[in-house]
Amino acid sequence: MNENGKKPLGVYVHIPFCVKKCDYCDFVSFPLCESGEPSPDSYIDALAEEIRGYRDKFGCKDTEYLVKTVYIGGGTPSVLAPFYIVRILDLIREVFDLEEDAEITIEVNPGTVDADKLAEYRKAGINRLSIGLQSANDNELKELGRIHDYADFVRAYEEAAAAGFDNMNVDVMTAIPLQTMDSLKYTLDKVTGLTPKPRHISAYSLILEEGTLFYEKYVTKKMSACPILPDEDMERAMYYCVVDHLKKHGYERYEISNFSQPGFMSRHNSAYWRRREYIGFGLAASSLLNEVRYRNTLKMDDYLLAPCSKDLFEEETVLTDKDRMSEFMFLGLRMLRGVKAGDFVRLFGRELTHVYGSEIERLVDDGLIVHDMKDDAYHLTDRGVDYGNYVFSMFV
Repeated sequence: MNENGKKPLGVYVHIPFCVKKCDYCDFVSFPLCESGEPSPDSYIDALAEEIRGYRDKFGCKDTEYLVKTVYIGGGTPSVLAPFYIVRILDLIREVFDLEEDAEITIEVNPGTVDADKLAEYRKAGINRLSIGLQSANDNELKELGRIHDYADFVRAYEEAAAAGFDNMNVDVMTAIPLQTMDSLKYTLDKVTGLTPKPRHISAYSLILEEGTLFYEKYVTKKMSACPILPDEDMERAMYYCVVDHLKKHGYERYEISNFSQPGFMSRHNSAYWRRREYIGFGLAASSLLNEVRYRNTLKMDDYLLAPCSKDLFEEETVLTDKDRMSEFMFLGLRMLRGVKAGDFVRLFGRELTHVYGSEIERLVDDGLIVHDMKDDAYHLTDRGVDYGNYVFSMFV
């Protein structure tokens, strides 16, 4: 609870439009104005209806929450004209109690922003950008199916700084087609050499998701010859190259794939990992409220017809105590600070080692997690990061 008695809340808004779907992307998105798809007007109208009707949809009280973070993601939100984004933020301010210094983020593609659009974002109150670079090598960007080149990114970044954005994240990808250790180092040098330096860097390894063009290329082999991906050992070496390089440039690794200058962790994403409540608006958006997880329908026609209908939840899961404790562990261990035994007792009224004693003992013996005696906390070792999925599976 805050001093005013309100519970902190995050708000996520999903914009499913993009210029073209990247070859590796499995998010719910599609090209803007593709034949048969809805117009931005009809989608934003449905979003507005859902935001206004959130109290009835989720059974919330008018004054129950204080919104501390807003994240506009996609898709590519920056493909829309800025007045749509302004309308969304005006609605959030109209319906919710928005904290004065709330973190308000929008994802942007360097190929879809210009100085005027960025100035409109700042005027609307957006104070954080997440810019999808992925690589500073144009051949790698082309292989990923990105619509921009490195020069587009530099232009967008410089225009964002000129517009007054001080808090910017840059996305980088590793283990992608054509990437070598030298080309990765080149990308890292370019990113950390930016002026001003980005406050935050997200470095994600490529995942081959079913339903993507990359899955057909590299898993089912249904497509013609394609570049060889870095193997598992190279992928691990690339990860630690990123960790070492960013540490030398003043970035703290606070989550497995996220790095920030001191004081600039992503407040919105950190709330996810700490199991704070959030509401997602838009097609396929997820929410966590009152220990119930929801996900909106994946069907655009259904969403446009009845965005506030509870019947259109694709999933609605009431979390048991076991679910909550499990999430506390596997989400909390993603954070490099780990999980504190005292927090577990405060939240669940039970000793951590009484619930997960055998799992913790095994992981400590295997060198995958370590017990910090000072804070009575458990966190991943470097080896634990390498085998993170195995560690997390112990608590699922």
